[in-house]
Amino acid sequence: MRVELISVGTELLLGDIVNTNTAYLSKELAALGISVYRQTTIGDNSERLLQTLDAAFSENDTVIITGGLGPTDDDITKECVGQYFGRDFYFHEYSWVKILERLTRSGRNIITDNNKKQAMIPEGAIVLENFCGTAPGIIIEEDNRRIILMPGPPREMKDMFEKSVRPYLQKLSTNKFVSKYVRFYGIGESLLETKIKHILDNQTNPTLALYAKTGEVLLRITASASTFEEAEELIVQQLKEIEELVGEYIYLIGDEDISSSQTELHSVVANLLIENNLTLSIAESLTGGLLTSMLVEKSGISNSLLEGIVCYSNDSKINALGVKEQTLERFGAVSEQTTREMAEGVARRLNSDFAVVTTGIAGPNRDGSNKPVGLVYIGLYSKGKVDVVECLFTGDRELIRTRTCTRALDELRKIILKSL
Repeated sequence: MRVELISVGTELLLGDIVNTNTAYLSKELAALGISVYRQTTIGDNSERLLQTLDAAFSENDTVIITGGLGPTDDDITKECVGQYFGRDFYFHEYSWVKILERLTRSGRNIITDNNKKQAMIPEGAIVLENFCGTAPGIIIEEDNRRIILMPGPPREMKDMFEKSVRPYLQKLSTNKFVSKYVRFYGIGESLLETKIKHILDNQTNPTLALYAKTGEVLLRITASASTFEEAEELIVQQLKEIEELVGEYIYLIGDEDISSSQTELHSVVANLLIENNLTLSIAESLTGGLLTSMLVEKSGISNSLLEGIVCYSNDSKINALGVKEQTLERFGAVSEQTTREMAEGVARRLNSDFAVVTTGIAGPNRDGSNKPVGLVYIGLYSKGKVDVVECLFTGDRELIRTRTCTRALDELRKIILKSL
């Protein structure tokens, strides 16, 4: 099966709306072992949509369209598809009942005639119920070709794909597909690709795909087999080979739920703390509470996270953490010596098992010293010992702060694992 994704909507071409649908669908289809040949975005224009359908079916057997299923005159997708396949339309009573129910629940007291447009269905089509909106989805099959229409709003589209389209596509193949995701920290995409290049070059089943994240790399491994168990075993064998080559950079292996975020380090660290009944204190200068906020995303962290202090000023470092004035005067706030005293001070306040602190220069300007923008110190306290990591990050202010947090989390992860 070869697929073309078509997104319909002038607002997409104008940049008024960011097209997240194609990224989601490409990823979901890849997990099913389905190749996406091309992605196309067009405006609300019937002639161009018909031309696009001609081009799409000349090279693919399956077309998936999102958008253009609304009740207004500029929603032309369904009508163009009906024209393309030479189908008449009929009024689908069940869809109309569901549309009325949803409009009534939303407080609409006046139902206009154009709402009935969404209940008009091409003859012979499979109707997909929309559980989140009013526009039903449609599948038309003809001469070993198929076209799938889904609404444009991402929430509606995703729900319809998961409940109706994915099961439909899975039935078209006798194989079972399984995907696993591997998250790496401490190695860039290009270097990771180089280290596993012979695997990437010779891949057949499983298939592999690399995705760059902010300071991290995500690897998707997808295997197909006659049973889920066989596909799982293929992935296990592939993982063994990858772990032998770059296992030191792997911090998490899981299913799709770990794939969408920029990082999962905060979840990994939070789980380590919670599961092992360990406590943590945090003091942030450079990151200004960002690190604490990331850990707080994890439910249950309150049992482990004793406190998070934002000590942006020197006075705060002195009064809250006990950093010596002489240290600040001699070495400055951005220094190994100050970082060390910050870590000792915040750990001592509530006698936590671990502590992590950050200080540095996020920019865009220097702090009056000759130290460069991007210079960062991360302090880690464990069992009475303090380790300080010096980093030099590039990027804008936000990126430097974000990279500091992920590096701090990774260092904390490693030091916790070492203590267990």
